[in-house]
Amino acid sequence: MNQTQVTEFLILGFSETPQLEKLFFPAFLLLYMVALSGNLLIVVVIGSSPALHTPMYFFLGNLAVVDVLCTCTILPKLLESMVADRTISYGGCMLQLFFFTWSLGAELLLFSAMAYDRYVAICWPLRYSTLMDPRACRLLAVAVWTVSLANTSVNTGLLLRLPFCHSNVVQHFFCEIPPLLKLSCAPTRLNEAMAFAADIILAVGNFAVIILSYVHIIASVLRIRSAAGKRRAFSTCSSHLLAVTLYYSTVTYTYIRPASRYSLGKDKVVSVIYTSVAPSLNPLIYSLRNTDVKSALRKLLC
Repeated sequence: MNQTQVTEFLILGFSETPQLEKLFFPAFLLLYMVALSGNLLIVVVIGSSPALHTPMYFFLGNLAVVDVLCTCTILPKLLESMVADRTISYGGCMLQLFFFTWSLGAELLLFSAMAYDRYVAICWPLRYSTLMDPRACRLLAVAVWTVSLANTSVNTGLLLRLPFCHSNVVQHFFCEIPPLLKLSCAPTRLNEAMAFAADIILAVGNFAVIILSYVHIIASVLRIRSAAGKRRAFSTCSSHLLAVTLYYSTVTYTYIRPASRYSLGKDKVVSVIYTSVAPSLNPLIYSLRNTDVKSALRKLLC
């Protein structure tokens, strides 16, 4: 077995045919521009509008920052590989993995924090200002970023231990845990176990928290007598449920399986959803369906 350590990786991308890659370039450039501009606009609008300085928009602002981190980690290198150099250094690959996994974990945890905020607002309205005061929101945000940082540090650290000597061709469009594990010439059971545990805790566990929160929310909404009150309560939750369903289903599919069952074509399509499509849609989902954000945006533009 060749034990020469890999110093750079070749990102295969979506196709080995350069002409076909260039056809995808405009679509991913558009996704990048929409995701970056949309999420930065959300941050600016929330930061500049006192009316949006509430727990719900505080977490939405954090979500926008996470989406900016994700898109800036993945899409610039993807766009470069479509028209120019497909190689990435070993250090660059590990950094991409680190920041992507950080944003992935933070997004999953933020969805739970946002669900808890909606649960308290609808089920405990009289105690909302006490339970979700600025200090509690800051503590939740710190916990989100810290836990996700610990998760990416552990998984990236375990990957740094592995020798890559079978091949340097990453069967993906960015450096992600499953395709990198397939390149290692050392046992990867510990890495797979940690990735699986992280997925159970961060994805399945948080999804269970969200479902439980919405069971209580729906029960409380059904007790509201007025139809207008029911519509208003459901409207504050529908955007969040749409984003959660899109994100959790694709992330769980990718990470809950062993690396040996990694599928080249199918997994690339799934990864596009949570690395490119979801960050682009989140600003549209949360702004176009939200009158407060639209009103603040109009004031800002005027």
